[in-house]
Amino acid sequence: MSVEEYLELDRNSPNARYEFIDGIVTMLAGGTANHSRVSINLLIILDSALRGKPCMIYNSDMRVSISPTRYVYPDISVSCDPHDQEQGDNDIIHSPCVVIEVLSPHTEAYDRSKKFSYYRACPTVQEYVLVSTQEQAIDLYRRQTDNLWTFHPFAPGDNVELKSLNISFPIASAYENISFPEDVL
Repeated sequence: MSVEEYLELDRNSPNARYEFIDGIVTMLAGGTANHSRVSINLLIILDSALRGKPCMIYNSDMRVSISPTRYVYPDISVSCDPHDQEQGDNDIIHSPCVVIEVLSPHTEAYDRSKKFSYYRACPTVQEYVLVSTQEQAIDLYRRQTDNLWTFHPFAPGDNVELKSLNISFPIASAYENISFPEDVL
């Protein structure tokens, strides 16, 4: 499928969203209550921390172009590029600096491997954040050079630092009003 055909399909499908990777289209599934709640908590944290700064936060409704042939819907993306901040009918951002994926058991392996490789290939992405819904755990990957990313795991009691945005927040705030499965310690 061509990019133009994908964009036509995606824009004309009000009840479904699709990602497009190098000609392959994949329909996205819905999430759990924890997935939704963690996403909302993070959106609130970021919106508050970035208020008055030249960056915009987008939820999973915003399509993100990470290359001319790759379009994804991250759970949360942040762009500080003025071109991405145009209001109105703009339905694609092209220069995300932070991408956050809230993990689910079905997508975790893909988000940690293949999808991470796609984000690493996007030169504007400076931080890639993976957020567990099974326990208080956030894994952050930070670009140091084009080919070097550093790993920063965060656990209960830690402050999560997004250096590219110059903000930090307690990990507990991302998990406010969250119940974890009984079998996870």
